[in-house]
Amino acid sequence: MIRIPQVRVVDEEGNQMGVMPTPQALQLAQERGYDLVEVAPMASPPVTRLLDFGQFKYEQARKEKEARRHQRSVEFKEVRLRVKIGKGDFDTKVRRATRFLEDGDRVKVTVQFRGREVSHAYIGRDLLNRFAELVSEYGTVDRPPVLEGRSMSMVLTSTYRPAPPPEKTDAEPKTQKSKEAAPQEPAPPVAQDGPEAPTATSTGG
Repeated sequence: MIRIPQVRVVDEEGNQMGVMPTPQALQLAQERGYDLVEVAPMASPPVTRLLDFGQFKYEQARKEKEARRHQRSVEFKEVRLRVKIGKGDFDTKVRRATRFLEDGDRVKVTVQFRGREVSHAYIGRDLLNRFAELVSEYGTVDRPPVLEGRSMSMVLTSTYRPAPPPEKTDAEPKTQKSKEAAPQEPAPPVAQDGPEAPTATSTGG
């Protein structure tokens, strides 16, 4: 029930009908066989529209369902490193994190310390900073490296935006003759017509 004394009315075709008393707007909606629905309640005065409320709710529910179907929940992935990790393993971990970030997930990168390695925590911090630099094209540091017990971790958030697909172009026109085209052989000379040679005659002698 609309309790505001005045409302701005938009008809069923989307045309502005101006501001009018709410009872008048309700009567107008009834006469035309529609409901009077608030579409912008925070406006001053609130904006209402003449429409079929049942159809309106159905369309809203359908749009929300469609949006949820296409919406992918962001997952939290974890990549674990060792202080003495080899270059090959390190590169593999970087590629794995890159795939996660391309999918839009957040990634927690953790360095685990063994024994006295924890006394050299700066090594783990340097390792994480280098890791962040290598994936900077796909994600940014959301939480910088933090030492927690015998491990140090940081959190990366995806900033990757896939490039839009290339626009389709028409088929390329036929190749025109280029300067590099092989020169054509000159045509053989054609004999031109000229005055006929006089016919030889013999004289009696």
